Amino acid sequence: MSKTGFSVPLFSVYDKTDLLHLAQGLHNAGVRLLGSGGTAKKIREAGTPIEDVSDITKAPEILGGRVKTLHPAVHGGILARSIPSDDQDLKAQNISPISIVVCNLYPFTSTISKPGCTIADAVEEIDIGGVTLLRAAAKNHARVTVLSDPTDYRAFLEAFQQGQGDVGQTLRNRLALKAFEVTAKYDDAISAYFREQYASTPESGPVQRMVLRYGANPHQKPAQTFVAEGELPFKVLSGSPGYINLLDALNSYALVKELQEALNLPAAASFKHVSPAGAAVGLELDETEKHVYGVEDLKEPLTPLACAYARARGADRMSSFGDFIALSAPCDLATARIISREVSDGVIAPGYSPEALEVLKKKKAGKYCVLEMDPSYKPGDIETRQVYGVSLQQRRNDVKIDAKLFENLVTKNKDVPTQALTDLIVATLAVKYTQSNSVSYAKNGAIIGLGAGQQSRIHCTRLAGSKADNCGEWEGQFEEVPAPLSDSEKKEWAVKLDGVACSSDAFFPFADNVHRATAPSGSVMDEECIKAADEHEMVFAHTSLRLFHH
Repeated sequence: MSKTGFSVPLFSVYDKTDLLHLAQGLHNAGVRLLGSGGTAKKIREAGTPIEDVSDITKAPEILGGRVKTLHPAVHGGILARSIPSDDQDLKAQNISPISIVVCNLYPFTSTISKPGCTIADAVEEIDIGGVTLLRAAAKNHARVTVLSDPTDYRAFLEAFQQGQGDVGQTLRNRLALKAFEVTAKYDDAISAYFREQYASTPESGPVQRMVLRYGANPHQKPAQTFVAEGELPFKVLSGSPGYINLLDALNSYALVKELQEALNLPAAASFKHVSPAGAAVGLELDETEKHVYGVEDLKEPLTPLACAYARARGADRMSSFGDFIALSAPCDLATARIISREVSDGVIAPGYSPEALEVLKKKKAGKYCVLEMDPSYKPGDIETRQVYGVSLQQRRNDVKIDAKLFENLVTKNKDVPTQALTDLIVATLAVKYTQSNSVSYAKNGAIIGLGAGQQSRIHCTRLAGSKADNCGEWEGQFEEVPAPLSDSEKKEWAVKLDGVACSSDAFFPFADNVHRATAPSGSVMDEECIKAADEHEMVFAHTSLRLFHH
């Protein structure tokens, strides 16, 4: 103990900013100072008395400075609680309590950013003793003050002087939190570096990290994808995925996986800019639909998966141009043949038959992106993203969509056939993975119109409806484009679009949105919407589930 009764402060820093001011201030308060290596030397050379750590450990620094403060005399003094048994242990071992730890860490991140930095160089900048000091002091912050940032020295010294040695629990709490954040960030930097060195290529074992050419735009470099533990849940079989490719691939795979789980049918999706242009399950195509979707001439028999992709791609061919494709089941030859005809950026599936993979690898002169997803992969319950440097965290939207969701039928007409339930599930799962606001129409197990990313829900409904009107875009199937339909012909065609399901990611605020629909309840205009649905003899299901997606 010092002559004023204060416990010993320990100094061990790399960044010596404001170090001398703090040391002199504590010395002037009558506190006995203790320091390691170069820290003690600098303070002593400035004329402030300070003892070396070796004076209490009775052991010199060894291994070129790798071991300085790792000793019971140091950590016992830091970790001791204010309880009789700990006091007795310290007395028995002749250890003085340490109530202030001033420590910052070797500059690992600046070292690895230098050109020519080797692994050996990086290893030498991994701080062991400093991290241990910070964590020990932060753990025992009920008694110990830990200073990990030189910008805190002056405020601490002022509080120390005003409190006559007691800075208060509130300040100790805040400084402990900062120390934990410092060590966490430090460990993240180290693991990221070694992830890059040891887990970025298949040759080194399981791949945790992949370098991307750039981010959302070419000027956004560097870019990467990684997982903090385990390995990436996908493998690259051909081509090279980009940042947006992966946004589309992972979102679209989540959609088709849920579709298959909900309906026990293979599913496919066509994604562009993190929203589906189309999605469908594998219901058999009739002869007319084969012509509509341009697969009537396919030599291979149409499998359920091939039917699903034909429907998904045909929902909105213009939006699907250059899409990323997701399949819920291993890609077969028939599906690969359809994909080979279309302009797309890539495909993700839980597997590929050898024949299918051979077809896909020839696409884009061998540069077509083919990803194989681990079907057993399950993401964590909590997801985090950053916006403008601020982290946002929430529980992942893992709510299950099934037929039970649509049991609250609020209209007079309550006739919901099995096919309608299938279409409601398809439409609702589609909006779950669509940028909000969103409204979707589905028929025969496929999206036929989707309005995404509109601030006004009526514009979502109109956009989805206009796409449903043009679903399949028959013009591409004619050698000579026919004349546009007249108004009467359009009305005649619209009448045939019966049994269409519509789903909204949130409630319909006004009756102008109402078609054959399912929507969350909660609008002050619920009754008006129900009245409009009754006027058209529609079935309207209210759910209590909102599905905003951003």
